[in-house]
Amino acid sequence: MRNGLWLMVLVICMCTHLNAKTLEEWAKTFEPSALSYEERVKELEWFRDVSKVLAKKLDGKTIRSAAEHIKTHFYERDVLSEAFFDITGIRVKHNIIGEGPVVKEIMTQLRTGRVIEHIYVNDADLIGTHLRYQGVVNLSEYMKGEGKKYTNPYLDLNDWLNLEFGQDYSGNQLQLPDQQFSNLYWFRYDWFTDPKNKADFKDQFGYELGVPINWAAYEDIAKFFTGRKQKNPDGSTVTAYGHLDYLKPSPSLGWRFTDAWLSIAGVGDKGLPNGIPVDEWGIRVENKVPVGSMVERGGAMNSPAAVYALSKFMEWLKFAPPEAKDLEWHTAGPRAAKGDVAQRIFQYITWLSTDAFHQKGSPVVGQDGNPVWRVAPTPHGRYWDEGMKVGYQDAGSWTIPKSVRDSYRAAAWLWAQFASSKTVSLKKFLVGGTPVRKSTINHPHIDKNIKKWAGLIEFYRSPTEKKWTDSGPNVPDYALSVTWVANLEKGLKAFHNGASIPELAQKTMDQMARDQDEMMATLKLRKYSPKLNPIKSKDYWLKQPGSPKPERPPEKPETIAYDQLIKQWQ
Repeated sequence: MRNGLWLMVLVICMCTHLNAKTLEEWAKTFEPSALSYEERVKELEWFRDVSKVLAKKLDGKTIRSAAEHIKTHFYERDVLSEAFFDITGIRVKHNIIGEGPVVKEIMTQLRTGRVIEHIYVNDADLIGTHLRYQGVVNLSEYMKGEGKKYTNPYLDLNDWLNLEFGQDYSGNQLQLPDQQFSNLYWFRYDWFTDPKNKADFKDQFGYELGVPINWAAYEDIAKFFTGRKQKNPDGSTVTAYGHLDYLKPSPSLGWRFTDAWLSIAGVGDKGLPNGIPVDEWGIRVENKVPVGSMVERGGAMNSPAAVYALSKFMEWLKFAPPEAKDLEWHTAGPRAAKGDVAQRIFQYITWLSTDAFHQKGSPVVGQDGNPVWRVAPTPHGRYWDEGMKVGYQDAGSWTIPKSVRDSYRAAAWLWAQFASSKTVSLKKFLVGGTPVRKSTINHPHIDKNIKKWAGLIEFYRSPTEKKWTDSGPNVPDYALSVTWVANLEKGLKAFHNGASIPELAQKTMDQMARDQDEMMATLKLRKYSPKLNPIKSKDYWLKQPGSPKPERPPEKPETIAYDQLIKQWQ
């Protein structure tokens, strides 16, 4: 029996060995790449050589990592983990779970010290949490000290897009970006440039149909297209919707607002990457210490601008498909590819890699095989001021909890570097559509195929890209977002039951601000723990310069021709 078992193990090992690719074969697999074949071999040889002793120490052990369910991470699980094992001998189990479970797992690990995963791809939105909890590995220190031996000499941190997303107030790297996604305006370029649509829009509204610069124009365009018959390249005729959104009660309903919707409306202060002293969550931060969300404490979460942001979210639902009430961020993401949506103000590029957006024969792909849609800058609300962030962008980032130590920490760090290395990053982008390196978006292969991404590459190459930022370091604990979900769910229920939008929006944001302040008051964090301001009248704070801002009149709608916009970017 024992001999039979050993024979079985030997057969399994032989099969594994026979199926394995050589280092040189993997170097050929990762084509196209930012590196030449010879450079790829050199980088992969470094991973192989540095791992020899480590692989023996971890013999029979598995490194566990976790990431959310997007194409980029499935590629890491299905291809890159296999390559990493063949080259280094270190086995990785890359668990693909929802974003909510990723946040829950890492926060549980930080609070308990129990090792659930050895490394996470965790959004840099949590940087404020990580720098205050002091529970994750400071990668800047690790690369200089204990992890110096295991730090890739070809890492080239200067090649990263928005490396600052994963840095604390002092510039220490706590998280290393693995993939990056922005939230942009999406629209049907073919419909917007159709002569009849342009003429009819001009007759109805008195200005040119084009990319909306502000929310007033977006609303007019939504009104214009909703119910209008439109044709698709596949020959189908549809009744169009002028807007697309999602409002199913779920964690992603909260992200719909924390992902900078308030700052796009103009809630916060001027300043990049985040408003100073009031940020995109409406939190006032003084000397790195959060002091309040309520207007009565100097915050802006229940300010006129915030109420306006929620009001427009609810008002525009009449321009969206009825199933919006049942959609979450990941089901709404590919929805526009159905071919009956004219525009979407809040499109995560993560989902634009979905086949339906690119396959010939799709209602949103032309006869030449190129998309008939485009992406452009996010329109801003009437409280937005020049000098503020324009939109939302984040990076799913490699994050190692301090509870992971010694060989496991070193192996996790190697896996993170491999999965975002120059050797593999371009190929990973071609699969998942979420870039992380400058050498990826500036590669000649991208130039040759630039039409495929319909404006995305131009966005990442433009100087305005820096105005799209994540939640930043001011949010003291990302778990505060649970107050958003609960209050939005309650508010939307009242909305569906016929409640008046202005009063409902004010009531919802008032309660949300109170709840967030109450939750912040209970936090006892290792660094920059919240210390709430005493309550003063709303009038006092609304008369102070900056945010919170008093009521503003409606703005004049503005649009710009897409082709003119692209020229400005270039």
